Amino acid sequence: MRIGELSRRTGVNAHQLRYYEAQGLLEADRGANGYREYDENAVLRVKQIRHLLGAGLSSEDIAYLLPCAVGEAPELLGCPELLAAMRSRLQRLDDQMATLARSRDALADYIDAAERMGGESYPPLTMPTWSPSPPEQSECPAERRKDSRISTRADVAPEASAQPSCSTVDPRTPAA
Repeated sequence: MRIGELSRRTGVNAHQLRYYEAQGLLEADRGANGYREYDENAVLRVKQIRHLLGAGLSSEDIAYLLPCAVGEAPELLGCPELLAAMRSRLQRLDDQMATLARSRDALADYIDAAERMGGESYPPLTMPTWSPSPPEQSECPAERRKDSRISTRADVAPEASAQPSCSTVDPRTPAA
């Protein structure tokens, strides 16, 4: 079967199938016309690849595991090398999750601290207007940093600044 048919039968786009082939996960013969030709086993192989990708495995991990894969789900034959590779990947995932959890906790702490500091003492959010005169000083340090970085070039609008603003509108107050 050609790549278009394999794509239709597996629901995987042809670009991804070519990627799988480049990564050594999928094999195709070439017809006399140069087109890729896949056998019936390619459907099962693509389904196995998709399941293993869904488990968070890299294409490199999958290339190592595929010879031990049986069935669509797939089931993996538990040889010691395979188990060691999967345990290693699981440990990397656990490490990444722990790092993300620490980052999330730190960000939540910053949010809590900022909320405790209270935004009520700052003036409500007003969009800056372009003027050649220097902006007024804000009590908020982030605002002062933003104000000091406003470009005087006519082609750069101050609204395009990516700096944070402490001058926030209280979400409990209806918009004017």
